[in-house]
This record gives sequence, structure tokens and C-alpha cells, in this order.
Amino acid sequence: MIAGARDAGVSPAIVGSFPRKDAALVEFFMDECLQKLIDRIDSGEELQNLAPSERISKLVRIRLEMQAPYISKWPQALSIQAHPSNIPTSFKQRAILLDEIWHTAGDEGSDINWYVKRTVVGGIYSTTEIYMLTDSSPDFRDTWSFLDDRVKDAFDFKKTIQEAQYLAEAVGAGMGNSLQGFVKRVFQG
Repeated sequence: MIAGARDAGVSPAIVGSFPRKDAALVEFFMDECLQKLIDRIDSGEELQNLAPSERISKLVRIRLEMQAPYISKWPQALSIQAHPSNIPTSFKQRAILLDEIWHTAGDEGSDINWYVKRTVVGGIYSTTEIYMLTDSSPDFRDTWSFLDDRVKDAFDFKKTIQEAQYLAEAVGAGMGNSLQGFVKRVFQG
């Protein structure tokens, strides 16, 4: 923050006027990254011909690439975000990011799946973010492979659930609705 004050031509003493200076810096960075992601989305070019799973993977990667220059300090940023007084803002910022990713992937739903989808992408984002902290491959190549595998797993699981529902519907036609109801309860909560 002191370097930022100097770059802005302001006295470094101003840093003392921020009561939550570390948290404010991380929150500012997160908001700035979200805006950069939205700007890239609005340009529309790089996501245009991608399937929803590919869009999700691409968007998570774009967002996490913004942290790459600060990867050595990112564990400290995560620690600041996890402090009890900072959790509400951190949670809100993450929720907005996940909404933006799903909306861009083409999700317009508002049913219970809305929560499930955001939880799944939140898990993918968070595990990839943590994986990235220990990745020493060139240009985070292993991280992006990890990300693609997690997105593929999530979409394969969705496909498996849909196939089980179709099976239940087909079998249910001959056996009544007992199996169909059972499968729906198991896979839809």
C-alpha cells in the first residue's frame, strides 16, 4: 500500500488511515479482478464458440491467471480473506464471481440447481486456486490441466445423474413410479 501511495503521488502516511489496510487491499484486488473478468466477457470474442463446460474452465482460468503474478503472496491473501471479520465480504465477492461465471456459461435458472451449480463451481475454483499455490510447472500448466479435469468430472457427474433419471423414467413406466421416485430423491435431494 505504501508503494501504491507513492505511485499515486500521495504521502505514504495515508496508509495509516485505513483501519483494515490488509483486508482492504485484498478486497480491492478481488473487485478489480472481477471487473477485468467482466470486461473480457463483454468483449465476447474468446468465449463465443465454447460449450458451457469449456466456458467455465476458460473463465476460472482467466480469473486465476490474474493472481499468478502474486502467487508467492497469495497464501497470505487467502489467510486475510479467511479472518472472521473479513469472511462476509470475501463470501460476497466469491458469490458474485461464481454468479458471473455461471451466467456467462449460459445458466439462467433460478431453481434449487442454481445453488448446486454455484457450489460445484465454487469447489472447482477453490481447489484449483489451492492447487495453483504449489504448482511449479511452466506457466501453471499442471494447474490448468487440474482445472479442466475438475470441470470435466463435474459435467460427467451431471450426465450420470441425467442418465439415471432417464433409466428410472423408462423402468418406471413398467414398474410404476416407485423406482423413479427413489432415484429422484437420491439424486435431487
